[in-house]
Amino acid sequence: MKKLLVLIILIPSLTFAQDKATELAHKFIITDGHVDLPYRLKVKNFQLTKEFVGIPVSSKDGDFDFERAKKGGLDAPFMSIYIPARFSSEEGKLLADSLIDMVNYISDENKEYFEVAKSPEDVRRIFKAGKVALPMGMENGAPIKELSDVAYFKKRGISYVTLTHSKANQICDSSYDPERPWQGLSPYGEEVVLEMAKQGIMIDISHVSDSTFYDTIEISPVPVIASHSSLRFFTPDFERNMNDEMLVKLKENGGVVMINFGSTFIDGEIQKIKNENGELLGKILEEKGLTRRDEAAKPIIQEFIKSHPTVFSDVEKVVDHIDRAVKFAGIDHVGLGSDFDGVGDSLPTGLKDVSDYPNIIKLLLERGYSESDIEKICSGNLFRVWQSALDYAAAQ
Repeated sequence: MKKLLVLIILIPSLTFAQDKATELAHKFIITDGHVDLPYRLKVKNFQLTKEFVGIPVSSKDGDFDFERAKKGGLDAPFMSIYIPARFSSEEGKLLADSLIDMVNYISDENKEYFEVAKSPEDVRRIFKAGKVALPMGMENGAPIKELSDVAYFKKRGISYVTLTHSKANQICDSSYDPERPWQGLSPYGEEVVLEMAKQGIMIDISHVSDSTFYDTIEISPVPVIASHSSLRFFTPDFERNMNDEMLVKLKENGGVVMINFGSTFIDGEIQKIKNENGELLGKILEEKGLTRRDEAAKPIIQEFIKSHPTVFSDVEKVVDHIDRAVKFAGIDHVGLGSDFDGVGDSLPTGLKDVSDYPNIIKLLLERGYSESDIEKICSGNLFRVWQSALDYAAAQ
């Protein structure tokens, strides 16, 4: 009898928690610092024609479309204008323009669903209209060959620039690149950071080396963001993430870390298992005199994948990152930066696409976060930094 009573009590409680989380997901504006839709569509040969079927209103492809965004309460995903590190400045600028054109086209051809946003005020207005706002951030500053390019990209609708990506560029060093030609920001990079502040573009320190982060914090006259980074405490050997000392510095700067959802970003054990499986598969193929590209290797690889399935982290771990970021940086300095459409099949259980944001909110409620705290994480903190960047530029 007692066991039955427990079930009767718990089931409504779980339902209430999920319902409350869904309610808040639609009550509050949810921003996401990084969604890689444009480059995913570019790879699929997106064409600026009405006949192209890839317009993301309702789609089974990828992690983002309008219908799933509305279901999950996502209101302002920053469209990543991603520039691969292999591109020259000239090539990168052409690619950036093409991706910006794509986002504008998606908005123009689907006015009842999307609208490009260039400020928090834009996002609030678009939210009230029941549409999804599409602000833009350029991932990799390589296209900024001249300082005048900063104003150019601002005019084109870019609201933040990630200083680099997987390789050092003319601006700074990358966390992924063993080569550190600048030992932080380059002299030109210092000028770029100051010009970004002058133009009202948020400075994004995701992907940069530690020394670049500290150089940027030292000279930036405005708060910075980490648009899609997680915490190194949970991934000790991953410089791409932020350590506790950096979180303290970010708080002093007034900035925001926006937590990446990728399993390898949030759980070091996941990467360890992947590395071990990769080494094991390599040994198996080597013993047979094969490489991964050989035709004869395909059935062996397929069988290996069946017996060694992909492992994932879960939404609980994402909220663990939020907890630790709050501990070291404070509730005013944390946001969400999923990297949807950018981390492939490594998304954690409970966060497989943009319909799943209520799962984060449910856990935050269960861990004692107030509704005010949750609103800050969803958008309030980013809006503060974004508005600070715009206000600083307006005062110049």
